[in-house]
Amino acid sequence: MSAAGTSPLTIDVIADVVCPWCFIGMRRLERALGLVAALHAQGGVAVRWHPFELNPALPPEGIDRRAYLETKFGGADRAAQIYEGVRAAGETSGITFAFERIARQPNSRDANRLILWAQQRGDAAPLVERLFIAFFSEGRDLGDRAVLSTIAGEAGGDAAAARAMLDSNEGADAVLASERRAVENGVGGVPFYIFNRSVAVAGAQEPQVLADAIAESVKYKAA
Repeated sequence: MSAAGTSPLTIDVIADVVCPWCFIGMRRLERALGLVAALHAQGGVAVRWHPFELNPALPPEGIDRRAYLETKFGGADRAAQIYEGVRAAGETSGITFAFERIARQPNSRDANRLILWAQQRGDAAPLVERLFIAFFSEGRDLGDRAVLSTIAGEAGGDAAAARAMLDSNEGADAVLASERRAVENGVGGVPFYIFNRSVAVAGAQEPQVLADAIAESVKYKAA
């Protein structure tokens, strides 16, 4: 088997772009990779994104954010209490959450289809990051296909091609299949990471925890 550091570090990330902890988890993963840079300096890092819808039953057009909070948390006040903790965690990762700017809670299936489509064409990370920022910092509606195609363009993709894909049914079955595989493999929440197909970590763990898991997976791979 290849020596550690000479082949890519593979990272499978199961996530949803409407999940604030997935955004935090992405930033913590970036820091973790910095902590173990020597382990992947030669081979690089190959990240694959796998969709997992938090709210698959939402209508395609989404719902009013206040109504969503009433159902999920029992009211805006309770949601505000919970999100204060999320906001604080985000600040430690350089994220400025603007939950108050979110008017609608979107169905994220189209966003997840877009990520899979981008991934087939290269690195989806720029798009994933742009989607997180658009939703959580700018309050843009990720259920709106015009918004999604614009974001694809902002991330360096072809906005017109993205819109054409979104207006088709391309990738819908792949999103559902990805979610089904995740559940069958015991994934109950996101974010969820699998390093080198051998070491799994659930949740937006602190960078050092992720770094330790990466190091363990590299040792396993080299054995």
